[in-house]
Amino acid sequence: MGVAWAVLLVGLWLWGNEITDVRGGLSDPTTGDIAAVGRPPGLELPRPHEPLADARPQRVDVPSLGVRAPVVARGLDAVGAIDPPPYGQPGVVGWYGGGVRPGAAGAALLVGHVDTESRPAVFYHLSAVRPGEKVRVVRDDGAVAEFTVDDVQVLGRDDFDAKTAYGPREEGRAELRLITCGGTFDRASRTYSANVVVSAYLTGVGP
Repeated sequence: MGVAWAVLLVGLWLWGNEITDVRGGLSDPTTGDIAAVGRPPGLELPRPHEPLADARPQRVDVPSLGVRAPVVARGLDAVGAIDPPPYGQPGVVGWYGGGVRPGAAGAALLVGHVDTESRPAVFYHLSAVRPGEKVRVVRDDGAVAEFTVDDVQVLGRDDFDAKTAYGPREEGRAELRLITCGGTFDRASRTYSANVVVSAYLTGVGP
């Protein structure tokens, strides 16, 4: 494991412990407060597509949620966690620009807010995604990388492991992680108790 990836894992652990994503004023959360659905037994999923050449993501679509969001590159903040898009851009998704590009071999990371002080944000319903559903990433080479969801997890502080949650599941496969806050919201600390992590892998390419 390289130094850069090790630093990122520390940052993702911090993200998973609610250091990077707090909110202000919405009432009881309606997202992320479910048990992990994992991968249902017997579910037939398509074969992986071979990884693509590097290209930057421009937009991510999650058809089952009605999400069609622009993607912007983000780096790490002062504590080493992925710096999400500003709260003033609740409909924007951040891509960790120092890591894998969606469609290339490895696990590309996309992060988004669950809500803001006054309204739901882009990944408010992320925990409702189910294995077998599609995620599409429009890239700057004109290709649309199509991913199939194979796992959905809600990871709390006690069982959070960044390498397991965000690292590649199969060597050489093109994978994608969609990440937001979840669980229950603690009004005293103004943080969520868990993370929602949707895992997907490349299964097709469109124009």
